[in-house]
Amino acid sequence: MGEDVTKANALLSAKLVALGVAMFAFAIFVMPPLYDVFCEITGLNGKTGQQYQAREITVDTSREITVQFVATNNEAMPWVFEPGIKSIKVHPGQPIDVVYKALNPTNRDMVAQAVPSLVPFKAAQYFHKTECFCFNNQPLKAGESAELGLQFIVDLDVPKQVNTITLSYTLFDITDAMKASVASIDRAQTP
Repeated sequence: MGEDVTKANALLSAKLVALGVAMFAFAIFVMPPLYDVFCEITGLNGKTGQQYQAREITVDTSREITVQFVATNNEAMPWVFEPGIKSIKVHPGQPIDVVYKALNPTNRDMVAQAVPSLVPFKAAQYFHKTECFCFNNQPLKAGESAELGLQFIVDLDVPKQVNTITLSYTLFDITDAMKASVASIDRAQTP
């Protein structure tokens, strides 16, 4: 009977490990794409999508929209991060260039990633980034500062009731994740 209990415990343990691995894989590989699709369909979280390929430029000078810029740090991010300007008035269809400023005040090299959010949510599909620092990781050496460029266009089809758009970036420290990725690549390449 003791052998049967040991086998049952081993089988249960194997099932629990398999379940844990499956849950981890689901959380890492399945949930982020599903969340992105959900946000794209619903406009939830004001995700602004990927890089926009500008079409022929037409500017609607009869309308003016205020675009506000906000910068925040994730609680673990020690950088100084702020928009170069707090707001700007734009015409739909007009290409706009602005910068955010970042400073790494620490004594270690770090890598950051900016995650955008936009409100009102219904304006997200009409706000197109043609160039953005959020498309790439942002490495800064200890004590280094940088101007991070953003180029965008508010679509001509933006609803008439949208008069103000707020673009917010949250900056995350991804230094350790980048080191782990580089280390795993190095291990995979070592014969």
